[in-house]
Amino acid sequence: MALNRRDFLKSAAAATAASAVGIAVPSNLEASATEAQKDWRWDKAACRFCGTGCGIMLATKGGKIVAVKGDPAAPVNRGLNCIKGYFNAKIMYGADRLKQPLLRMNDKGEFDKKGKFKPVSWKRAFDEMEKHAKKALKASGPEGVAVFASGQYTVMEGYAAQKMMKAGFRSNAIDPNARHCMASAVVGFYQTFGIDEPSGCYDDIEITDTIVTWGSNMAEMHPILWSRVSDRKLSNPDKVKIVNIQTYTHRTCDIGDINIIFSPNTDLALWNYIAHEIVFRDKKGGGKEDIIDWDFLDENIVFTAGPANIGYGMRRKGEKSLVDGKYTAKEMETISKEMEKTVSAKEGPALEPFGYKEGDTMKNTPGTLKHWHISFEDYKKSLEPYTLDYTAKIVKGDPNESIEDFKKKLQALADLYIEKDRKVVSFWTMGMNQHTRGTWVNTLSYNVHFMLNKQALPGNGAFSLTGQPSACGTAREVGTFCHRLPADMMVKNPKHRAKAEKVWGLPAGTLNPVGNQHIMKIHRDIEDGVVKFAWVNVCNAYQDSASASHWIKAAREMDNFIVTSDGYPGISAKVSDLVLPSAMIYEKWGAYGNAERRTQHWRQQVLPVGDAMSDTWQWVEFAKRFTVKDLWGEQPLRGKNKDGSPKKLPNVIADALKMGYKEDTTMYDILFANDKAKSYKIAMDKFPQKGYDNSECNGDSRNVKGSDGEVFKGYGFMLHEYLFEEYASFGRGHGHDLAPFEVYHKVRGLKWPVVDGKETQWRFNVKYDPYAAKAVKESGSKSTHAFYGKLAKNLLQGNLTGPDKSKGKKALKNKAKIFARPYMDPPEMPDETYDTWLCTGRVLEHWHSGTMTMRVPELFRAVPEALCYMHPKDAKAKGLKRGELAWVASRRGKVKARVETRGRNRPPQGLVFVPWFDEKVFINKVCLDATCPMSKQTDYKKCAVSITKA
Repeated sequence: MALNRRDFLKSAAAATAASAVGIAVPSNLEASATEAQKDWRWDKAACRFCGTGCGIMLATKGGKIVAVKGDPAAPVNRGLNCIKGYFNAKIMYGADRLKQPLLRMNDKGEFDKKGKFKPVSWKRAFDEMEKHAKKALKASGPEGVAVFASGQYTVMEGYAAQKMMKAGFRSNAIDPNARHCMASAVVGFYQTFGIDEPSGCYDDIEITDTIVTWGSNMAEMHPILWSRVSDRKLSNPDKVKIVNIQTYTHRTCDIGDINIIFSPNTDLALWNYIAHEIVFRDKKGGGKEDIIDWDFLDENIVFTAGPANIGYGMRRKGEKSLVDGKYTAKEMETISKEMEKTVSAKEGPALEPFGYKEGDTMKNTPGTLKHWHISFEDYKKSLEPYTLDYTAKIVKGDPNESIEDFKKKLQALADLYIEKDRKVVSFWTMGMNQHTRGTWVNTLSYNVHFMLNKQALPGNGAFSLTGQPSACGTAREVGTFCHRLPADMMVKNPKHRAKAEKVWGLPAGTLNPVGNQHIMKIHRDIEDGVVKFAWVNVCNAYQDSASASHWIKAAREMDNFIVTSDGYPGISAKVSDLVLPSAMIYEKWGAYGNAERRTQHWRQQVLPVGDAMSDTWQWVEFAKRFTVKDLWGEQPLRGKNKDGSPKKLPNVIADALKMGYKEDTTMYDILFANDKAKSYKIAMDKFPQKGYDNSECNGDSRNVKGSDGEVFKGYGFMLHEYLFEEYASFGRGHGHDLAPFEVYHKVRGLKWPVVDGKETQWRFNVKYDPYAAKAVKESGSKSTHAFYGKLAKNLLQGNLTGPDKSKGKKALKNKAKIFARPYMDPPEMPDETYDTWLCTGRVLEHWHSGTMTMRVPELFRAVPEALCYMHPKDAKAKGLKRGELAWVASRRGKVKARVETRGRNRPPQGLVFVPWFDEKVFINKVCLDATCPMSKQTDYKKCAVSITKA
């Protein structure tokens, strides 16, 4: 029987999918697949979504992607994709795709902040950006120009943006939305290990006996990893145990052996309870068991503590917008706790070892990273409050669960960690990272694993899962955070700045040592009138930030110029003054780094839609507009030096001239088209370039008119390879080694450090990590591990209440740290007016702000709106029925959402869950912009709301 075209293609797709996972297919279907694909070009790429890093295969025909399937050769997903992964192509072909620049203008064709969007040329767009960036620099210096960057940047995009911002504009006001996602994990890594990123890898899943999820709905947020977890459970259901520790029940709980529902923020107490069980049951802690691996601890670990009165990362007294009265009395009820708070009955016992008791006034100072060496006895003292009775009383999150049943779960959890020869992996995502004590709770996880010697071993370890596709590879490894440089270097470190200046060909003293404009500070600086020019890159900064109404109002009503580069008109684009059409993922060459340190590359598969161009191109073209004279003279900074003189950056123009530059040499010539860059040749007849488009390097058949008004013909050198190789040079030989550009196009990613062509599975472990083996050999020890990170490894000594400076500092080379961190309340908790906890997050079908996935018809139909998930008893008490609209209101704003009392998310009484993908249910207007004071990561997981009928 003859097949029509649709059935023919469906049969071909089915046959292809079946063969990819090893299922035998009928010969007629196999023939159909072969016939349908005869003129398709298949090539590998990385998935656009989440930090798992799945490999996909893309088929192109006639300049369009026509099919997507999982890559059977990819070790992460082994041929499987989640529902979003299968729609990687459709995200590029939505009906309202942006195809040309749009500028707000009046009827005369002039820029008008109150005008309507009208199409303009790329040249006009760059003319306006140049004018307003120079205006911002004149008004506020380098701190007046800011970028909302992204964990969704490709490595090349992020590196290009960082170079222009930090080396060109001399501004560190660039920060990725990974600040909302992974910053607490990062600071936890730095404080614990002295270096960023996890020690384990996904292979732990198949080796371990126990998976514990902490605030991580892996079944929906990391579904491919959850399929591996499920497979592991089914392979040995009696031995393998799964424990889920969450604030509400969700799909991850469906196969849990133990499901623990905890009250928001009390995961701090829960980790300390497990540590209490370990210490007090151990013989050296006064117990009767041999639990702690003292040989491992004595060789590799030290005990540390830091201050408790660090605040909550909110605005502080005296900041301009507070003085100007831009915050309501209700908002100030919460913000006032940034300055001081009263120690509650709930947190009093936990804080007593640190010098505070119930009823005390705790005066807060801004968050500090300072910490000091303490004794084991001090650490033990910090754990004394976390008895089973105290912990169960404050942690239990389901009012309908009996306290005795809850205690049994806590005991069983501790027993699973402690059990000899039982391997344990602890996974977490936003539940632990989006937390006003996010850094603390991250470090607490390592305490438990270290004491049991269950870290950095196959099947054992605490592992932070990443939310975005390159939050690791671009935000962290490339260093697009405001305080970082590539390969774990820091802007405040003079040696690190000097190295970057040498690699980038800059005069000494060019780089700015002040890097404190994290994402929330950029928003606040716009509201305070300091930042006058802000550029949104590969994210949706005005939908993804808490207390969003403040930032939207500031963007629209104040004297500033906001630019958004995007594929679609999301909230950020609508808020902006200029919108630039960006090429989407497979319309450009790129690379991502996933959560297990795996770097993956792909080639440009198709031409961009309309006149869209990549973000890399946009940054490189923008660099043409600024010269040595424009940017490298003396520049003002906020604040004063210790001698009372105003802070400033030095004039480095004279030194630039000595280096051979001229006053009119552009940043393009220095940063992107220098001699080193031009040595990377276009080689369209050789792998990996052969047969693939390269819109930035060669131009393309669209004949897009570029930033100079002329048809863009390309740069004439392999820009992507240059950017990657220069970035990679920072880490090679320094424990962050990456393979060559060409190698990544031959493989399905490699986990760094890549040494002698081999990837590293378990870092810090002498058996698997060449850098650990080298460190142990050099030290002359016989340790199985070396925690060779260099940050914060020279500490003062003291006790739980502070350091003793008279004792001097102690070097801690190759050591990791166990931290004493107490339970503390969040700054906002339910009360009589706002009687319900709000938690936000994602759902399986949609990605972040929905800018892409809401344009895919199948995904939109599956989940067309964000719902307010709540307990049926709460709905009944508030006079609400399933399907009705309700107001979700906080001290900051309110939104309407449809009530759901059944389905995938099942909150306990007293808590509601609202996803944030739907701009029509703009839940981030309601959220509190409190952050972890150490990491500056926003806490979206808890604030107080009221629920009423709409």
